[in-house]
Amino acid sequence: MTGHLKAFLLILLLGAAAIVGTKFALPLLKDQLQKTTSDASAVKGSIKIGVDNWIGYFPLCSPEMARRMRQAGYALSCQDDNADYAGRFKRLKSGEIPFAVATVDSYLLNGAAQDFPGAIVAVIDESKGGDALVANRAALPNLNALREHRDLRIAYTPQSPSEHLLKSVSEHFDLGLFRENKGGWAVKTDGSSAALAQLLAGKVDAAALWEPDVSRALAEPTLGKLIGTEDTDKLIVDVLLVERRFSRENPALVALLLKEYFATLRWYHDHPNELRDEVKAKTGLAGTPVEAMLRGVSWATLNENGAGWFGAAPGGFRGEEGLIAAINSALAILRANGDFDRNPLPDGDPYRLTNRQFIAELYQGQTGGPGQAANGDPLARPFPPLDEEGWRRLKEIGTLKIEPVSFRLGSALLDYEGKLILDGMAEKLRHYPNFRILVKGHTGLQGDPQANLELSAERAEAVARYLTVTHAMDNNRIRAIGHGASRPLLRKEGESDRAYGYRLPRVEISLATEAY
Repeated sequence: MTGHLKAFLLILLLGAAAIVGTKFALPLLKDQLQKTTSDASAVKGSIKIGVDNWIGYFPLCSPEMARRMRQAGYALSCQDDNADYAGRFKRLKSGEIPFAVATVDSYLLNGAAQDFPGAIVAVIDESKGGDALVANRAALPNLNALREHRDLRIAYTPQSPSEHLLKSVSEHFDLGLFRENKGGWAVKTDGSSAALAQLLAGKVDAAALWEPDVSRALAEPTLGKLIGTEDTDKLIVDVLLVERRFSRENPALVALLLKEYFATLRWYHDHPNELRDEVKAKTGLAGTPVEAMLRGVSWATLNENGAGWFGAAPGGFRGEEGLIAAINSALAILRANGDFDRNPLPDGDPYRLTNRQFIAELYQGQTGGPGQAANGDPLARPFPPLDEEGWRRLKEIGTLKIEPVSFRLGSALLDYEGKLILDGMAEKLRHYPNFRILVKGHTGLQGDPQANLELSAERAEAVARYLTVTHAMDNNRIRAIGHGASRPLLRKEGESDRAYGYRLPRVEISLATEAY
């Protein structure tokens, strides 16, 4: 080959490479030009969440949530994998998606093979009627009939929440369906609608369904509900998972997502018509099925996550660890039905699946966010006013430890010692800027009941007034209540009448929170 020919071929190859490069580079350059010359230039990145079409996930993937995240600089993308849990957790482990949603039982079933790649950072919802076991009334009038029916046939979707409901019923009512493998009873379908079609066609006696198919089934006079999740507690619980490395390397982004999610949840709570309209638009369903779907899900608020699911109550208050209870319960059901022959959790420890850090920081107001007043003093944080119903619906977190507040004898006038005690209480309250305060006055058992009631109310008012005037606390944050002698303390064993009587007149200060 001559030198001229080699040069020609080289030029030809370079030209071809340039043409190919230009073909692929031009769209990228155009895309980059569009981004840099538009509002999209402010987007810091994208966040992907692996989901399915369960209605409980709607707020997380809603237009309102997307709008909030976009304002914070991130494009939110919820990727529906048609309930392919095994694939979802593989993608989570690989880092293809940093977030994923799942029921607790599905994570136990499918996460074990991937070494549980995500930590649970929030409880999203609990099924409360969204799943049900529906049957032909004549063939199966109640759950006991499942044990007695010959040639039983039940349609269900494998690895779905409805299957977990079926497993729970099998174990708790000693039906032994999965454990004993009675052969031929199981009709596995691809989705709830397919299971309903089997039931309507008379090919099965019962079907485990989820909404809106539950409502569609119950519209048939020959079908009835054997049991639904509205009659269960912490059985089918949906959670948000974060890939472990991502949460360690991007804690601020995880916190941002949760903050905006709970704000979105609050927004839909305050605008229920928008929620209904958007769900209708997304599902294409009419009003009645949408109402049934929404009734079947109980969303977990931030405060419920903190106090009820993660046990992240502030200070020395004891919170409920409902999430740990749900994990242990689901695991017991799965093991009883033969899904595991041993505990699949690392070291058998359910706490290896959870991470309360983010919920605790949001819930307890330690992030420097809404709990801080403009002047930096958390005691001066403004609170919106509440009506009587709003105060009645508050959930009490607990009563703070306080030394007896002293008043001048028989009066509601604070003495010097009493004011010093309240100054110390104000310092404690600085640690809990996001909570309302209930000031409760109590008296001893002696004397006129009406006079005692009035005195206790006056003393509670005196304490509330001192905190608002001296320590600049918002009036909307504090409610004074007089109980008189109606709520005496429990008497200690061996306590004398004198000692007991000395403890009864008191002022208690409790922290309380709103549902959202």
